[in-house]
Amino acid sequence: MSKTDQLLQRREAVVPRAVARFAGTSTAASAKGAIITNVDGKEFIDFAGGIGVMNIGHCDEAVVKAVQDQAAKLTHACIHVSTYEPYIELCEKLVELFPHSDDPNEKTKAMLVNSGAEAVENSIKMAKQATGRPAVIAFSEGFHGRTLLCATLTSKTGYKVGCGPFVPEVYRLPYPNHFRYGDGLDLNAFVDRELHRLRQAFTNMVSAEDVAAIIIEVVQGEGGFCVAPERYLKGLREICDEHGIVLIFDEVQAGFCRTGRWASYDHFGVKPDLSPWAKSMGGGLPISCVIGKASVMDKAQPGTCGGTYGGNPIACAAALATIQRMEELNLNDRAMQIGRIVHERFNRIKAECDWVVDVRGLGAMQAIVFGENGERSKPAPTMVRAALDGCIARGLLVIPAGAAGTTIRVLSPLVITDEQLERGLDILEEEIVKAVDAQKSGSSAPPVAAAR
Repeated sequence: MSKTDQLLQRREAVVPRAVARFAGTSTAASAKGAIITNVDGKEFIDFAGGIGVMNIGHCDEAVVKAVQDQAAKLTHACIHVSTYEPYIELCEKLVELFPHSDDPNEKTKAMLVNSGAEAVENSIKMAKQATGRPAVIAFSEGFHGRTLLCATLTSKTGYKVGCGPFVPEVYRLPYPNHFRYGDGLDLNAFVDRELHRLRQAFTNMVSAEDVAAIIIEVVQGEGGFCVAPERYLKGLREICDEHGIVLIFDEVQAGFCRTGRWASYDHFGVKPDLSPWAKSMGGGLPISCVIGKASVMDKAQPGTCGGTYGGNPIACAAALATIQRMEELNLNDRAMQIGRIVHERFNRIKAECDWVVDVRGLGAMQAIVFGENGERSKPAPTMVRAALDGCIARGLLVIPAGAAGTTIRVLSPLVITDEQLERGLDILEEEIVKAVDAQKSGSSAPPVAAAR
């Protein structure tokens, strides 16, 4: 029996099935750059990036050194007990990178926690305290985490089955996904309709005077890499300003160079009042933050936000080194280069494969979407799963997205070489063609041996 099979058997024995496996037989023993080596010594090109965490690449030497140096000095103190420099230095850097207002008199502040879900939870708590209002508006196909509040905000029911009752006063509107909900309208007419839908919601769903926050992903992560239209985001900003609602942009997956900007909202010239961040912020270590207008954040009462491990010194050191390396390597430009390569390849596949129904994304956050026989209304999760399993068997790690699991997304480290990227895309294209041909012939995809 292979070491992979042994490790997976050990996992089955002690880890509950609620901890899902998105990449089947994949295991990891070590990694460097954009390559993961499994427990049997087989190398994999990484198109998953730990679900968007490894923008800087695996085991960057500067990040590893920063972790080692900090671990020798201070591993924990708790910011609620003792103030330490790595926490403050990181917040200073975040405020410099992400000012949340164009008004020089409006300061920006930041706080640190451990995960994307914690950052989202704390941003909602701050918005409620700042406004004194109970309600939150979120969007269909959105993903904001798996804690109880975040699961309430999250749209996909599979992530929260059997977990209710959920947090009250959370309302949901359709995400401004022109591809899915356009109904033949041009983009401007569609945006006008969706902004009108929001204004109507204040009459027939929840009063604007009761809404503390509207939270939206500028680019949906788990929802399939859908990008909100610029005019919609600007319209949201105007509506929130009009009604005193806190606008929250969830940057957990899209932030820190993934889209070719430090923030995905930078593409559109719209700033939120608050924003949660995580994933690639720490170069692989668990750390997240809430960044926002001081006028909003300072209305939260002492003791109501934070946590014991939030802004751990080692994680802070990793984040500071990660950000510095992102600047040195100019990963925003690299993300745009990667995005162009992947987008062009996906469009080529679309031109040759009639099961592809959409290609979309922003920067190096790219996705390809499939429908049975090219029909948008008929998701093709079986075909997608067969293609992904084939990729794993051939040394490419890639994962799905979308409510129906019918979208393939690319979240490779931004330090991936052109050769690695092209090789990975070759494998992906070949396995897509193979899986589609198998579905068309009416046969099951050929059995895939476990990755060794």
